[in-house]
Amino acid sequence: MNIPALAKETMVVSLAYFVAFVVTFEIVAPIQNLFFPVFANQASLLFLPSGVRVLSAWLLGWRSTVALAPGVILSFFYLVDSSAFRPSLLIAILIAITVPAATFHASKLLWRDISPQSDQKPCWPCVMVAGTVISILGSVLTNYFSGNSSVDYFAYLIGDVFGLLFLMMGLMLGFRVLRSRGIRL
Repeated sequence: MNIPALAKETMVVSLAYFVAFVVTFEIVAPIQNLFFPVFANQASLLFLPSGVRVLSAWLLGWRSTVALAPGVILSFFYLVDSSAFRPSLLIAILIAITVPAATFHASKLLWRDISPQSDQKPCWPCVMVAGTVISILGSVLTNYFSGNSSVDYFAYLIGDVFGLLFLMMGLMLGFRVLRSRGIRL
């Protein structure tokens, strides 16, 4: 892959991640806090960036680690300012960037390759299962290194899975609308 293509890929993925992050914390979180004010560690029950992480890892494999890095770092900095460079948050950034690609790679080695293939339709249930595994691993690892309560483990897990499901359904609906209008991507 050439440098301009990698730069474009990184810009698109990181921008999508950052936009999903801002929407989650500026729109979804205030609504969530009206109904569920118990999550002190900013756990979102609809964490849209999870969908971006999972889908970029599914599409790009290990290249997603590079493509996600600027967006993830910028998002952490946006949320917590310069304390984003605390060791526990640096570990959380590393987990967010690497666990999705590592999970799809492990799936390829241990079970089957579910990455997009030009000669077959995507296995969306397989992507959801991989996304759930990514959410479990990410939740356990992030909360372990952050020292959060067990309630936060479940909130992170629920938010990641619902974020992925919401994003996948939105994309499928969007592509269906485009196809109905004769637009193919």
